Amino acid sequence: MQLELQLSQKQQITQKMLQTLHLLEMNTLQLESYIEQLALENPLLELQDSGAGRAALSSELARQAKLQRQLDWLSQADRQNRIYYEADHADSSEDSIPDYTQQEETLADYLRAQLLLNRYSTGERRALDFLLASIDARGYLNESAEEVAARFALPLPTVKQLFQDIRNLDPAGVGARDLKDCLLLQLSRRPEHAPLAELLVREHLPDIAKHHLSLLARKLQESPEAIARAVAEIQSLNPKPGGAFSDRIQLPYIHPDVVVIKLEDHFEILVNEYQYPRFTLNKSYLSMAENPPDKETGRYLKEKLRQAKAVQSDLAGRSSTLSALSRVLVERQNSFFRLGPGHKRPLKLSELSEALSLHESTISRALSNKFLQCSWGVFPLNYFLSSVAAIDQHSGIEKTPEQVQQQIQEIIDAEDKTHPLSDEKIRAVLARSGIVIARRTVNKYRQLLGIPDRGGRRLP
Repeated sequence: MQLELQLSQKQQITQKMLQTLHLLEMNTLQLESYIEQLALENPLLELQDSGAGRAALSSELARQAKLQRQLDWLSQADRQNRIYYEADHADSSEDSIPDYTQQEETLADYLRAQLLLNRYSTGERRALDFLLASIDARGYLNESAEEVAARFALPLPTVKQLFQDIRNLDPAGVGARDLKDCLLLQLSRRPEHAPLAELLVREHLPDIAKHHLSLLARKLQESPEAIARAVAEIQSLNPKPGGAFSDRIQLPYIHPDVVVIKLEDHFEILVNEYQYPRFTLNKSYLSMAENPPDKETGRYLKEKLRQAKAVQSDLAGRSSTLSALSRVLVERQNSFFRLGPGHKRPLKLSELSEALSLHESTISRALSNKFLQCSWGVFPLNYFLSSVAAIDQHSGIEKTPEQVQQQIQEIIDAEDKTHPLSDEKIRAVLARSGIVIARRTVNKYRQLLGIPDRGGRRLP
């Protein structure tokens, strides 16, 4: 028997470390739920009034406003940012903040109101309500008339008439089975519509989508001008007639974990610590922990006190990490925060790890499922990580996929539309400017931009 002595290095992750990483990974809403649940289980935790947190946030932002009025920030912010700002800073009470979801009328409500004067039996009304509830957000209805007839014990002709009654309602196109049916329904409401437009919808939608107008003119032996007029009429139709209505589904609102405010000569970074509940330690239980009535109570309270202090420490560490991480993101992506989307630079997880002296897995947890609000909108934190798509052969500057896509867009915008460029020619133009990528990469980026191929861009 031989005995061997081996040295090995292991990293032991303690329960305390796991708890710290767990809190770091949580976003604001998850943290709010976690603290509220913890307060139910730990008698030493005493939640503060949530209004105090909002007041604290208002006070902090007011302090920032005194440094520099952010009118340009508000004017550039999207609607979602405005709602967030007004909800926290309005002078009126919370009750006066408009509830946008509740105020909007649903498509089913709007359609039902148009049918109030129609006479239906009880069974027909029930079937009609079912059909109205089955219309999707686009305004399409894909239920089977046979199945509805069997479900509500109604004659099939009666159910088909209910379908037709819905298809006759406004907005035009509602109740259609698919896109083609939707467009044809709308054309049928236009007495002066071009028969050519109807033919194109029935038989040539894929060619229209690819903008193959010259091909259509040759196929149908029509003039390019007639094809262009018919396509323009089709494009004036609404492919989603139900899109203007609320579906009454309460969409989850994104609460930013970090707010970046652009001032005159620098950026202010606020970690949103005010969204989740603040807590203090209950003085009565603290006193009891120092002088417990018995050993068992003393052990229990000391354990809960240790837990409470650990959470306090982890929350402070989370805020510190998020603040430091956000500051590095703003520094490394300064051109984005100054100029907006399209101006990101390549940024890897390893760069953040090195700058913050933290392990990549810790950085990844800090980025996970969190959002940053700035003057350009609300973005996931990991949006600011970006790979290298190419290196400019002339300047040696690394280019992100977004920057290369922007160059492709500019090349296509400047091309002669009677002789549009192929993907290979676009690749060649990029290569002459110093950006060397494969033709298939040009094809992928073009499709991501929603730009048709050469045939789809050719003007008649």
